Amino acid sequence: MMTLYSGTTDPYSHRCRIVLYEKGMDFQVIDVDLANKPEDLAVINPYNHVPVLVERDLVLSEANIINEYIDERFPHPQLMPPDPVMRARARLFLYSFEKDLFSHIADIESGDQEKADKARATIRDNLTQLVPIFAKQNYLLGDDYSMLDVAVTPLLWRLGYYGIELPNQAAPILKYAERLFSRPLYADAMTPSEKAMRK
Repeated sequence: MMTLYSGTTDPYSHRCRIVLYEKGMDFQVIDVDLANKPEDLAVINPYNHVPVLVERDLVLSEANIINEYIDERFPHPQLMPPDPVMRARARLFLYSFEKDLFSHIADIESGDQEKADKARATIRDNLTQLVPIFAKQNYLLGDDYSMLDVAVTPLLWRLGYYGIELPNQAAPILKYAERLFSRPLYADAMTPSEKAMRK
């Protein structure tokens, strides 16, 4: 059975939980208090951060690597595109999410007001650039839910928590977010701490 070491408020761990629930697999989640990490986490992951997936003698870290492994190991429902060209485009999209969106979260949480405000503005502007996609389709890669939607969901869930306000022209992003949050298994993939981020 797979075991996921998961931070209770960590957006990357949230991604992995979403994929595990979408797949309907048998797995165990070990909640990790990020302020007081267990010693065995540093033993299994030299970087001492979450998420970490353990399956027998396989130990994986990094949310996108974990999620691609789960998707290949349990292909139904398939979350990465089957076509190599589309899969490469999806990976490029995932990389840009890390650079253009998620890399700025640390600045929001840094306690430095100037850095945090700049990071919020960057995330807001980069999300707003996605608006045209939703004029023609329901999800980032078309009309089917994919790994790209999984990747951006934790950020969209935390917009208010991070103090990010989207402009009026980004209304399609908020409608898209509601589609993601209303998926049948979405609530199951959240920790109580994550649920408390939105009232």
